[in-house]
Amino acid sequence: MKRMNLILLSCLFAGTVTAAELGDDGLHKTPWMRDTFKDLHEDLDEAYAEGKRLVLFIGQQGCIYCKKMHEEVFPDPDLAAYIEDHFFVVQLDLHGSTTATDFDGEESEQRALMRKWGILFTPTLVFLPEEVGEDTSAIEAAVAVMPGAFGKGTTLDLFTWVNEKRYGIDNGEDFQRYHARRISERNKVSQD
Repeated sequence: MKRMNLILLSCLFAGTVTAAELGDDGLHKTPWMRDTFKDLHEDLDEAYAEGKRLVLFIGQQGCIYCKKMHEEVFPDPDLAAYIEDHFFVVQLDLHGSTTATDFDGEESEQRALMRKWGILFTPTLVFLPEEVGEDTSAIEAAVAVMPGAFGKGTTLDLFTWVNEKRYGIDNGEDFQRYHARRISERNKVSQD
């Protein structure tokens, strides 16, 4: 009887998904997201001072794909450690009424900034270069933009591709080729 109860209890907890933490703003949170004043030049400077790359995570309340990323993708220990070690992540709200300051100096509500940038989907990740000019918006300066939710492998590969600066013209490996190569390498390792 004790064994049966233990099996039933194990089955019950095996199917339970841990709910992602929600902040007071209704957005999903991770420990590696930074709470800043949303002045992107200041955030870029702080990221650079820490030897990290700035990435903007755009979400919205009730976003089922944001929830999926926070419950199924970001909890992966390898991915979470990689992001925390190499990136300075600032969260923005697709419909947010609090202000943010773009690299071009425009200060506006986050929702107006999202319209200016043409952001349609959440989550959207916007990866920034190490330096951004004064007359450039974040979306114009971005080295990569990931609209939507992807699996652990694709997400880790994109963060790695950006961190390794493979987006440069001289590198010669676009993200799709890089990602295909990484999948092939992972498959080869799992077969060995």
